[in-house]
Amino acid sequence: MAYINEKEAVEPEKPKPKRLRPTRWSEYNLAQTREKSHFLALLYELCQTIEEPEQTMGRPRIPLKDIIFSSTLKTYTGFSTRRLTCDLKEVQRNGYIEKAPHFNSIYGYMEMQSLTQPLMQLINISSLPLASVETTFAVDSSGLSTSQYDQWVKHRYGRPKPVEKQKWLKVHIICGTRTHIITGVRVTNGNAGDSPEFISLVEETARNFLIDEVSADKAYSAEKNMEAVLQKGGVPYIAFRSNATSTNRRSGEIWKRLYHFYAYNHQHFMEHYHKRSNVESTFSTIKAKFGGSLRSKTERAQINEALFKVLAHNICVVIHSIYELGIEPTFWEEPTFCENSASSQKVV
Repeated sequence: MAYINEKEAVEPEKPKPKRLRPTRWSEYNLAQTREKSHFLALLYELCQTIEEPEQTMGRPRIPLKDIIFSSTLKTYTGFSTRRLTCDLKEVQRNGYIEKAPHFNSIYGYMEMQSLTQPLMQLINISSLPLASVETTFAVDSSGLSTSQYDQWVKHRYGRPKPVEKQKWLKVHIICGTRTHIITGVRVTNGNAGDSPEFISLVEETARNFLIDEVSADKAYSAEKNMEAVLQKGGVPYIAFRSNATSTNRRSGEIWKRLYHFYAYNHQHFMEHYHKRSNVESTFSTIKAKFGGSLRSKTERAQINEALFKVLAHNICVVIHSIYELGIEPTFWEEPTFCENSASSQKVV
């Protein structure tokens, strides 16, 4: 058998034309025209799963489920809290909330750290209706700009004068490649690394979903990340850096075997790896529909605002799945699947 150089084996082939999934226009039109009425109903059901914190003193607080309902509706409509007042009174008349909160109250609750954990839980719950649909996932991150600026010095470009640099937050997600439902999310500062968030996102998804594949770009090509996917019964389709080899003494057995699979089955690998483009489509959808910037002024409020965007996106995905996949969304039942049934194409 002729010797094959590893560097030659990973030479990329000519890209093949993408096959776009045909749009089922009748279902798509129904989902779009009826989206808002479904959104209110599903958001109401989600908010019923919220446990109200116990209050022992002080003035009666606004129910947490009403605050989350109002803030999510604000994100969905794109209105300011003042302009949202009429909509809140309307949903109050329809019984979705007990009392329409004052716009200043919504601002105040956005600053609370205690709002973050319930939002994370609602995002997980909102993905449950698609647990029987999604088995392949993709991981990536993207930035959301803020209205805040820092001053820094651009010594690299020979400009010693202070220059204003815009602050931004980074949103890390793992999403299904078929419906773009987000099954796990983390929000960090803009300078945080991508790879450290990978394992927690995979573990969060594995609690409710069967994982057959996880694809990610070369920023996540750490051996511990690949091992985390294998432990959950899936195959990691994570690209390797251009200088990666299997001869490094620090490389473990898992790294070497996956690298050989990547090097000598490149076409098969890329067919699965390119599913990663779905996570970029997910970010594009969120930014186009709910805005690519954050209006809040403080960091905690910005984190909560980013989570509201993800929650609103998940609800919209569930609505479209009702028409395109015929699912009946329920948010209070645990998904059922066989833990031992995993992909038949295992490489390790």
